Amino acid sequence: QVQLVESGGGLVQPGGSLRLSCAASGNIFSINAMGWYRQAAGKQRELVAIVTSGGSTNYVDSVKGRFTISRDSAKNTVYLQMNSLKPEDTAVYYCNADRVRTTDWVLRNYWGQGTQVTVSS
Repeated sequence: QVQLVESGGGLVQPGGSLRLSCAASGNIFSINAMGWYRQAAGKQRELVAIVTSGGSTNYVDSVKGRFTISRDSAKNTVYLQMNSLKPEDTAVYYCNADRVRTTDWVLRNYWGQGTQVTVSS
């Protein structure tokens, strides 16, 4: 069984910063990509940023230049550094591990439980 545990959400003023962390644990053999999604109230979940096993990254346009995704493959952990936060960044942020191969050779995706990020003065 694989679990993703997120941390680092909270309340921050506009222009502030937060750092999200997501650690994957369990009988993991490999993980393809890890990413962060967000879902604001009344909206669909959207991809925020993703990093592949090779280190390639991709971001939604609205966060480019403000957010940075990074990954520690040895620890199966992904981070999202969020700077210059705006009220429109307010959402529940979900960690995703894509195409996780477990030691029993099962392949599937996993989601974290979500962490609330609120940007407000």
